[in-house]
Order: sequence, then C-alpha cells, then structure tokens
Amino acid sequence: MLLKGDFPTQEGDDLMNKLSRKDLLLVGLMLFSLFFGAGNLIFPPFLGQSAGVNTWISMLGFFITAVGFPVLGVVAVAKSKGLYHLANRVNPVFASVFTVLIYLSIGPGLGIPRAGSLPFEMAVSPYLPEYFSVALARLLFTAVFFVIAYWLSLTPTKLVDRMGKVLTPTLLILISLIVLGAILKPLGTYGVATGNYKSSAFVQGFLDGYLTMDTIAALNFGIVIALAIKSKGLEDEKAIVSTTVKAGIFAGILLILIYSILGHLGAMSGGLYGATENGAQTLTNVMTYIFGQPGAILLAIVFTLACLTTCVGLITSCGQYFATLTPKLTYQHWAAILSLVSMVLANMGLNQILGISVPILNAIYPVAIMLIILAMVNRVINGSRAVYSLTILFTATISILDALGQVGLQFGFVSTLLKKLPLYEQGLGWVIPALLGLVIGGLYEFISSKQTESVSDYLAE
Repeated sequence: MLLKGDFPTQEGDDLMNKLSRKDLLLVGLMLFSLFFGAGNLIFPPFLGQSAGVNTWISMLGFFITAVGFPVLGVVAVAKSKGLYHLANRVNPVFASVFTVLIYLSIGPGLGIPRAGSLPFEMAVSPYLPEYFSVALARLLFTAVFFVIAYWLSLTPTKLVDRMGKVLTPTLLILISLIVLGAILKPLGTYGVATGNYKSSAFVQGFLDGYLTMDTIAALNFGIVIALAIKSKGLEDEKAIVSTTVKAGIFAGILLILIYSILGHLGAMSGGLYGATENGAQTLTNVMTYIFGQPGAILLAIVFTLACLTTCVGLITSCGQYFATLTPKLTYQHWAAILSLVSMVLANMGLNQILGISVPILNAIYPVAIMLIILAMVNRVINGSRAVYSLTILFTATISILDALGQVGLQFGFVSTLLKKLPLYEQGLGWVIPALLGLVIGGLYEFISSKQTESVSDYLAE
C-alpha cells in the first residue's frame, strides 16, 4: 500500500530497466500536457507583448521558473520517492501539513476548478447570445467538461496512451497551425517595452513564471509520472528515476520551444496592436489577424484541450494521494469526489476561489522552490536536517508574512522590517533569508560533525 504520496515499488529478478523510445516519447508528451494548461498558453504572449524588444531577456527569466523549476520538481519528487518523503527531510509535522496544503491548493482549491472555468470564460462565454443565461451555460459546460476529465482520469495506467497518443499530439498540431499561420502572415516588428520590462526585464520574466504555478504542480505530478512509467512495464526504482529525468528534459525542451513561439507572437502583436489587458486578449488578436473569425474557434479548441489535460493530471495526482490517507475510499472514489467538488467550485466564481487560494499559493511557492533546490543538492549537504529545517523555516516565515500582508494583515514593526528586505519590492524578499538559513544550517552541520569527530577521537585514545 502507498503511504502518504510514496511511489509504489516492487522487487523482482525479472524487471525491465529501460523503456522503448516510443514509450519514452509518450511519457514525455504526457508530462508536457500535464504542465501545459491555459495559463501556460496566455502568459508568454502577454510577456512578449509587454516586453517588446526586451522579450528574449525576459523569456530567459521566465524559462527558469516556468520550465526549470517544474522539471527539477518532478525529478526531485522521483528521486525522493514521493513528496511526503521529500518534505519529511525537514520535519514529519511539516511534511504532513505541507503535502496536504500542496495537494489542496493546486488541486480542488484552485487548479482543478480554474482548469474547468477558464475554457468556458475564453471559449464559450464571449459568444453566447444575450438572451442565454451565462450561469446555466457555465453549469452545462463544466458538467460535460468534468465528466470527460473524470473518465480520462479513472484509469491512471491508461493516461500515457490517452494523453500521449491522442490529446497532446492534437494540441501540438493545433499549435503548429498557429505557427504556420504566423509564418505565412507575419504580424510585424516587435513593440516597445513597457512597465518593469523596460528596466528589469529578466527579473519580471522570472516573476511571471510564478503565474504558471507549475513548480507546485510538479510536486503533485511526480507520482503520476511514476505510475505512468510503471504501466509500461518498468519496475526498477533507479530506472524509473532515470526515465523520469529523460521525460522531464524532453517536456522541458518542448515547453521552451512553445513558450518561445508564443512570446515571439506576442512581441510582434505589440507592434501591431499595442498594449492589451491580458494574455488572452493578446492571443485573440494574434489569432484573429492570422485566421480571421475561424481563429477564435481554433483558439477555443486549444484552450479547452490545454485545460483538460492539466485537469486530468491534477485529478489523478490528488486522487492518488488522498487515497493513501483514506483506506475506505479508493482512488476511483476520490476521482469522483474531486471532479464533483471542482465542478461546484468552478460554478461558484473564480474570483472567490482566487481570493482564498492565491495567498496560500504565494506562501508555499517559495518553500516549494527551496525544497526542490535542496533536493537537487542533497548529496552536497549530506541530507542534513539542519540545512533543510533552517532553510525552509526562514523561507516560510518570510513568505507567510508576505502572503498575510497581501490580504491586509499587518504586524507593525515586523511588516515594516519585512519591506526593507533586499528584493522585496520585486516579490523576492524570501531569497536572502532562504540563503541565510542554508548557510547557517550548513555551518551548524559542519561544527556538529567536527565535534562528533573530536569526541570519537578522544574516546578512541
């Protein structure tokens, strides 16, 4: 039985240790589709439109948080045998609380309802007749959407085939049509940089990558990828980790390619249309210019597919985790519960969901980043609990206070001091405290080990 997000393991003499190239490709495509939701579709064009001539500098920062950390997150979870075991390097209590918060916030608390409501807002709502009830239309759309998502997630072992062979290739073909259209009908030259993209394009791109929330999602998707790989007959634990790394690299390269194309289109649209309010409007302008009215239909299909694949991944990962906590409720039960709850929340209004969930996400996002970084240097720090604990403690303290400040809770002198931290105005006030915690933890571990050696030498004399 799985325990708190562990990867299933199985010993045996007759185990495969390598996937075929075809299966590896399918797993990589599946991982790409898990990451590539509606947000990933609209943020790069808006970045390009806003950054203009500074687009590529800004995109470099975007790649770090929207591609680099998510891919490393999947690898970190795979190498640690699950999110709970990774977080347990800090503290058992922290592991339980953090893991539940991650799955709730990126799952039914925000990610899944948002994935169900965004396609409606983008693909259906703008084209409804005035006499038709928006609330009724949303209910009908989300009902169909979540029934399909539930069916696709019902059998996790078939996700690779359903997503890798059908949904993701379809999505990539549609995106390829957009690229082909842009080549045949160029939009023009890059626009001018605006706002923070003028003076700090790289940092702003780095912060924009936060918006995808893929770093947190990556901590969820680790178990989905492991199960998908096992469904193809791979059982050896080291081979699963190795395959996860390869799939992550493939998905990362594909994400960078797609983001680059979308950012480029957005930058050219800025020169043609000027500033827009959001990435969806930017992309709509691009599609309408290239394809005319049919472009809106193509964009609607792309949005729906992108959201559906992400939604399926979140239902699967959350369902797998919660099933380990409740022996009487199977994965299939949780898949149904998550689909139903998310459908209800999607109809209650996205703004209310965001009002509660976004501060929580802002509090745990820096913690997730540092946890991934520590996992990547685990051998260097020798798995030190002191390093893990102090780094996460310092990071969490600042990020939680910052998140509380965003909802209007101030703490007098503490809040004033917080605002004086380096990089605070850029939304990165947690970085220096995190590094400080890492250094202090490392020094403590070094001194402790030296004292232990001295005592051992003394006793040996």
